Amino acid sequence: MAIRKISKMGHPVLRRVADLVEDPSSAVVRALVKDMIETMIDADGAGLAAPQVHESLRIVIFQAPPERASEEAGEEAFDHTAPLTVLINPVIEILSQDQEEGWEGCLSVPGLRGLVPRYTHLRYQGLGVDGDVIEREAKGFHARVVQHECDHLDGVLYPQRMTDLSKLVFESEFRHYVRVQAQDEDVGV
Repeated sequence: MAIRKISKMGHPVLRRVADLVEDPSSAVVRALVKDMIETMIDADGAGLAAPQVHESLRIVIFQAPPERASEEAGEEAFDHTAPLTVLINPVIEILSQDQEEGWEGCLSVPGLRGLVPRYTHLRYQGLGVDGDVIEREAKGFHARVVQHECDHLDGVLYPQRMTDLSKLVFESEFRHYVRVQAQDEDVGV
């Protein structure tokens, strides 16, 4: 296993549609997945797509750890967390047109955070490294992570999904931005 170099916004590998994986259980794919997991953990990411490590293949890995899930109101029937998942040749089906804005960062867009609208409920399907079909429904942070990672397979980075670029901020300034936003809301601005 090895920690791979992460491609940054502007690199051509992040702009193209990734290729389908012909043999999910091949030794090459298994080695790539191991490297991706090690790279994601080293970078403290919630997910990683193969194009982010300079491999234009339709492979994503993600996890939705509980500490990153936002609080949801009411009795939520769906878990907002997800175990470490490897998804090859994923397909997403949107189950609700409802969208929610949430702050996102990206290992390929280091140092920035943006407020991004995402669908709140979806089903995804793909193959694991053993070739077995994986199919799940997702809501909340889990759904957000899946959409974010699968966007990489189509050459899309989160700033392209933003509707208001004034809400693209440096991580070093994020706490100041949030504090001022809360103050403005308190005084009705």
